[in-house]
This record gives sequence, C-alpha cells and structure tokens, in this order.
Amino acid sequence: MLKTTVKVSALNNLSDARYCAGMGVDLLGFSMDELDFEKFKEMRGWLAGVQVVGETDSTDVSKIIELTENYQPDYLQVSAWENLAEIQRIGLPIILKVDFATANLPALFQTTKGMVEYFLLENSDEFGVIDDATLSQIDAWSFQYPILLGFGAKESNVNDLLEQTQLKGFALKGNEEIRPGFGDFDELMNILEVLETDD
Repeated sequence: MLKTTVKVSALNNLSDARYCAGMGVDLLGFSMDELDFEKFKEMRGWLAGVQVVGETDSTDVSKIIELTENYQPDYLQVSAWENLAEIQRIGLPIILKVDFATANLPALFQTTKGMVEYFLLENSDEFGVIDDATLSQIDAWSFQYPILLGFGAKESNVNDLLEQTQLKGFALKGNEEIRPGFGDFDELMNILEVLETDD
C-alpha cells in the first residue's frame, strides 16, 4: 500500500507494469500514441486490480475517440484542454496534463475544474525545481484543485511535499527497458519504497 495516489506514466514493458501494480500504484499509464496496440493488449492481460490510463498528446478529438475505443482504458489523460468539453463526452474520468512553466494555470484550473478527475502538473522547464516560491504556489493550488505533481519529486522530498501541501499524489514516469526485464528503474523504485505504508 502507498500512502498517497501514485500514477506511473509511459509504461512500455510488462516487468515495470507488474512491479508498479505489486507496489500498489493506483494508476498505470500507457501512451496510446506510441505503444503498439498488441503489446498493450498483452500487458493489460497480465494486470489486475489497477486502473489503466490511456495517455495521448493528440489535440484531434476524433483521433482521441478512436484511440479510446481501441485501447479501452479506465482513465483518459490528455493535454488538449481547449477540447475538454467534447472529450468529456467519451465518458471516462479525465486526467488533464498541464505545464507549470507555460500555461496560465489559475485561469485554466478555474475553467476546467469541473471536467477533470485530476490535474497532472508537469514542468517543461528542464531546470525547474521545487523551491520555496514554487512550493507555496503548489500548496495554494492543491488546496483548491485535485493535483498530481509530475515534477520535482525525489526520494528525499516526497514525504515533505505530502506534509506541506494538499497534493492528491504524484505522477512518476516509467523507463525504457535496456533489455527485457532490465531497465533503469532505481529512482522510481526508491520513491515508491519511501511512499510505502506499514499497513
């Protein structure tokens, strides 16, 4: 069991997906834009008791509908907030990916808050860190909106971030396999171990 909601995105191999499911990760994300459908189907057949998130960066609503019909995820993750009202009609809980560095987040949160299950807060600024100012901003937003934090979370600070904010949880990323069964998975594993509860 983990002490907060965790989503792991961009999973592309069964060993990582099964490890995450075994650790109690709630939401397993797969890129519908990149992951071969047959591979996805095979992986999904091995997973039970977890929610599968179909991820797409497409802004084309008809393409998003087609992907969703093929992959049949439990949740849908999009970044196309302008088309959210149409995407909502698909009928799945929505995770909206938003960018801390570039989006007008106060307006975006306000406009879309009733349409999404979670906001996934990422940061396209590769030098973006969680300093005191950023932390206080995230805390203010997380008090009002359901936010999964998708940047700046490390083994050394995840518990502090949970204690100092009202975050709903974290969004972490899977890794490419170096060869079947072997990937550079250490950072993700370490964060999940820190978030484990003793229950």
